[in-house]
Amino acid sequence: MLLLNATFEPLTALPLRRAVVLVMCGKAEVVHGDPGGNELHSAKVSLPVPSVIRLSTYVRVPYRAQVPLTRAGLMHRDRYRCAYCGGRAETIDHVVPRSRGGPHAWTNCVACCAKCNHRKADRLLSEIGWRLRVVPRAPHGPHWRLLAHSKEADPLWRPYLGSAA
Repeated sequence: MLLLNATFEPLTALPLRRAVVLVMCGKAEVVHGDPGGNELHSAKVSLPVPSVIRLSTYVRVPYRAQVPLTRAGLMHRDRYRCAYCGGRAETIDHVVPRSRGGPHAWTNCVACCAKCNHRKADRLLSEIGWRLRVVPRAPHGPHWRLLAHSKEADPLWRPYLGSAA
């Protein structure tokens, strides 16, 4: 579920349970329901399953200049593909190993399959003759954090996320 501020700017993606609690407590309203028309039922209330909700009151959000490095964010950046062979990524690899002074940063970490990670081990790419398929870089954009939590954004989110979706 996408949570919007009172001004319709995106804040975060949240689980269905949290979205329903916000709507039921009157702190948010449903902007878009589930495209399939699904509803949640209780003994006395029927509520459409929300896809996008909006807070009733404005919340000030502090600005962060850098996107924090997380496993989910890294996998999303690399589209769950191994940086060496292009297969399905399961692990994270440091291009310059940390044991050799490589930093734990967006520009030194890539998604990697277990086989390539094991074969590369504690070596530099030049030592084994490998090349990266794509040069790693830090993600940017105002709504990038939102997309890192879900494999694919709901099509109903696109008007609120702009070009990031």
